[in-house]
Amino acid sequence: MDKKDKKDEIILQQLEVIQTLTEHNLRRMGTDFWGAPPKTPESKPPEEAGASQASEQPEAPKAAQSAGGAPEAEAPPPEKLEDLQKELDGYVGLTAVKREVRNLIDVVKIHQLREKNGLPVTELSLHMVFSGNPGTGKTTIARLMARIFHTLGILSKGQLVEVDRSGLVAGYVGQTALKTRKVVEKALGGVLFIDEAYALNSSSGNDFGQEAIDTILKAMEDHRDDLVVIAAGYDDLMDRFIHSNPGLESRFNRFLHFEDYSPEELLEIFKLRCAKGCYQLEEDAEGLVRDFLRQENSDPESFGNARGVRNVFERVLVSQAGRLAGLEDVTREDLQRLTAADVLAAQGREPPAES
Repeated sequence: MDKKDKKDEIILQQLEVIQTLTEHNLRRMGTDFWGAPPKTPESKPPEEAGASQASEQPEAPKAAQSAGGAPEAEAPPPEKLEDLQKELDGYVGLTAVKREVRNLIDVVKIHQLREKNGLPVTELSLHMVFSGNPGTGKTTIARLMARIFHTLGILSKGQLVEVDRSGLVAGYVGQTALKTRKVVEKALGGVLFIDEAYALNSSSGNDFGQEAIDTILKAMEDHRDDLVVIAAGYDDLMDRFIHSNPGLESRFNRFLHFEDYSPEELLEIFKLRCAKGCYQLEEDAEGLVRDFLRQENSDPESFGNARGVRNVFERVLVSQAGRLAGLEDVTREDLQRLTAADVLAAQGREPPAES
């Protein structure tokens, strides 16, 4: 094989890696990403939200589905609560969210004990509002909550059904209610996660978003023993949405705010992606990655937090492919190394000249 053929082979290998990552990300576009501890052989694999715990979230029983997907054949068995809590604790960042989830678990457990002992209890509403910028883990925590409620016996199946306005609202009178009821049916026994829920509340007189809201509110009442609804979106927009309707205000009384990731947390997520893909980030490249992420994350809303990390990671892989294509011989170790030069090239910068 001559030098040109060798270069072509290396380029094709790297393009296959990038294509695989891109296809995976397109399939998981509606999912939030972040990091958690890598899986061990003796640990039960928890659920994925875009990348595994050595990537950005661990693999779990495939209970989640989109509103347009096929329903699950049967509910997965309940998991161990301690395993789910360990998974929660392993996620990168989300300190306040972790605390609120643990508090909610305690409330549910004590509520159940009071019922078991014949003591009076107030009605327990578990419907929630998740607010924050994109890529901060809202969908992943919603998926984890579905599994926790299933384990606690609150939900019979524990699946997550994700939907947005387009999955609920139709274009003609009467169709929206039917479309929304079909989505609710798929979510029964689990969590209905409504992303950008504020988009349902339009000021247009010809809009059918209110019909979807009314249908969901009725379902929350009719199926309050086996359905949890989580509405998600940006902070201010979600606040206005919930307070725009007395029915929403009365049913959504738990609010979890998802903070943007710090530069150190974004770097940790990047390194978890490296671990999943069997890449080794060289020590002198870490600081460059941190600076790169800080620069790109000047506007967390547009950068997308952990989703932005994914994009930076793939840009570095493209740079690595270009560097390796110029080498005569490429070893397994070469294919695994991500260097400072790769990071600089991903930024459009030249490495410093050697003295």
